[in-house]
Amino acid sequence: MSSLGQLVAGVAHEINNPVNFIFGNLSYANDYTQDLLRLIQFYQQQHPDLSAEMESEVSQIDLEFLMEDLPRLLASMRIGAERIQKIVASLRTFSRMDEAEMKDVNLHECLDSTLMILQSRLKASPVRPEIKVIREYGTLPLIECYAGQLNQAFMNILSNAIDALEDAFTNQVQYAPCITICTRLVDQNQVSIEITDNGSGMSLATQQRLFDPFFTTKAIGKGTGLGLSISYQIVTERHQGSLRCTSEPGRGSSFMIKIPMAQTCPTVRV
Repeated sequence: MSSLGQLVAGVAHEINNPVNFIFGNLSYANDYTQDLLRLIQFYQQQHPDLSAEMESEVSQIDLEFLMEDLPRLLASMRIGAERIQKIVASLRTFSRMDEAEMKDVNLHECLDSTLMILQSRLKASPVRPEIKVIREYGTLPLIECYAGQLNQAFMNILSNAIDALEDAFTNQVQYAPCITICTRLVDQNQVSIEITDNGSGMSLATQQRLFDPFFTTKAIGKGTGLGLSISYQIVTERHQGSLRCTSEPGRGSSFMIKIPMAQTCPTVRV
C-alpha cells in the first residue's frame, strides 16, 4: 500500500502540472476572447453593410451562434479544469506520501478525498439510482494519526457499504440507497467516525466473523476478505482505537470507529 500510495502521489503530481498550466491560461484566453468579440461587435456597428463575400463567410461560420457559444465553451472548460484539480488534490490527500509518519490531520479532508475517489461508484448506474451521501460532520480538532493508513480503512469500509447497497438492489429491494457519515468529539481525548448504510444488513453469524482474515460473503472473484480485517488492524493496532459493527437484517449496517486524538508511544520495558 505504501508503494501504491507513492505511485498515486507521483501520478497526481504529474497530472497537476499540465492542469495548472491549462487552468492558469484559461483566464487569459477568456479575456482575449472577450476583446475579440467586442471588436467584432464594434466592426458590425461601424460597417453594417457587408459585401457578398463577407455575408457568405458570416453565414458559413454562423457568427451569431459562435459569438454566443464561445464564452460558454470556455466556461465549461474552466469547470472541467477545476474538477480535475479537485480530483488530483483528493488523490494527493488520499495517498499521503507522509503516511510513514504520524502527523496532525483533518479527518474531514481524509473522508472527502476518499469519497471523491469513490465518486464513480456512487453515481447512478443502469441497475440502481445514485447513492446519496449525507455528511454530518461535527467540529473536530486535528487528529494525530497515520493518514494514509486511516484513508485505507475509510476506503475499505465505504467500499463495503457500496457493495451492500448494490447487493440489495440485485436482490430486488427497491429503496433510496444512502450512506451517512457522522463525526463527533466523544470526549476530550477521543473522536468517533460512524459510517452507516441502509442496505440489507447482516446476520449475527456474519457480524461475528466480519473482521476475520479472508472471511467474505461476496461471490468468488469479487472480494479477498481482507479489507475489513486490514481496517481493523489499522484502527486498533496502529491507532489504539476501536472498530465495531452493528447490523440487523433488513435495516442496514453501521461501522463505528473511535480513535484517540493523540497517539501515545507504548512503554518500553527494560
